[in-house]
Amino acid sequence: MSRPVRGWIALLAVLALAAPGAEAQPAKPRTYRVGVLNEAWAANHPTVEGLKAGLRELGLVEGRDVTFDIRFTEGKPGATPAAAQALVKAGVDLIFTSNEAATLAAKEATPQIPIVFTLVGNPVAAGIVTSLARPGGNLTGISNLTIELTPKRLEVLKTLVPGLRRVWFIYYGGDLTDSAALVSALQAAPRLKVELLPRTVIEPAQLAAVLAEIKPGDGLLSPYIDTLDIPATILEASLVSRIPAVFPAALWVGHGGLVSYGPDFHAQGVQAARLVVKVLRGARPRDLPVEGADKIDLAINVKTAAQLGLNVPRKLLLRADTIRR
Repeated sequence: MSRPVRGWIALLAVLALAAPGAEAQPAKPRTYRVGVLNEAWAANHPTVEGLKAGLRELGLVEGRDVTFDIRFTEGKPGATPAAAQALVKAGVDLIFTSNEAATLAAKEATPQIPIVFTLVGNPVAAGIVTSLARPGGNLTGISNLTIELTPKRLEVLKTLVPGLRRVWFIYYGGDLTDSAALVSALQAAPRLKVELLPRTVIEPAQLAAVLAEIKPGDGLLSPYIDTLDIPATILEASLVSRIPAVFPAALWVGHGGLVSYGPDFHAQGVQAARLVVKVLRGARPRDLPVEGADKIDLAINVKTAAQLGLNVPRKLLLRADTIRR
């Protein structure tokens, strides 16, 4: 076969491959890598499990469409910056955070990688976003409405314990959200005829010292964030010393806490999944308004109430979303 003929055959083969009906290898779907940053004590924090469930509902299957690089710091506030930097170096496509400290650490670590947050009470007051409607920068997420709901938690506790006169509010000193929530709680306290005793702690020894001051007849208002493991420590003190305590999420009632009022951790993860998918598909976080938590639950543990000698008012039982017996 002559050289010109061979050339024409080769050219025809190329044209055939380029033709509309020619067989082509399908493009391999992209697998997104999502970094997770929080101060939890295990990788399966409820917000993370909620995120995974929400992504599955939206068609992103773990292992096929998305993988997770989870960094949790066991309640150590000073460990989040290094964990955030590690996620940036790992080259994740998006960072999913839970709580204020983790979100601020991620924001400091990268101005480029998109960040979707949960468990942040007031994102504007904390300096996380410019405004709720137009977040700006590379962040958006879910507000847990801590400032708005803290007075309501105080009211629920007072309804359960009508004779309550003193309530201790113990929170991590570096948490700007709880500092802001304190203001709204102090405003509500006179109306409820209780004395609110705020105490900030920055290390476990201080937490133990404050809990030693609490007397029979007092109550406890738990913070939202689990820095220094404060909510869990308050739960233990409440059950051991028979001190009524109100918590920000039903998670704690499931572990024996008396009562909670606030957004569900798992539900916040599910809600945030919608924002995560929009960002992974090209939306800019700065254009996605910060959302308030969709699901606010009242949870009551009637067994714990009985152990504390409390009669749960019927009106609370009728309003409760979750009743533990």
